[in-house]
Amino acid sequence: QLRLVESGGGLVQPGGSLKLSCETSGFNYYDEAVIGWFRQAPGKEREGVSCISGRSGFTKYLDTVEGRFTISKDNAKNTVYLQMDNLRPEDTGVYYCATGRGFGLTLRPNVYGYWGQGTQVTVSS
Repeated sequence: QLRLVESGGGLVQPGGSLKLSCETSGFNYYDEAVIGWFRQAPGKEREGVSCISGRSGFTKYLDTVEGRFTISKDNAKNTVYLQMDNLRPEDTGVYYCATGRGFGLTLRPNVYGYWGQGTQVTVSS
């Protein structure tokens, strides 16, 4: 059974950094799949933050995080990371990783079929 587990969230001051991890298991098409990071703030819709292609390693970012966030993957550990630098209060939310197959790089949440439980990120002074 495919499983995704996020970790690394927490409370950080504006301008600080966090590194999120998404550990996957039960995943026989890990090398082919797109894995994405999404977030949801209270009262707002879930939005795509970044995604990475298993085949090419190509990446895609939400405009407001471009240059501040970096997605990467460690194939030996079946884990995808999201390094978040220069964090802002508006980055606050629950961060989820998700995956699926049969589509290219996209930040549209409804395309992804498998989701983790999420990890809370709070940016506040």
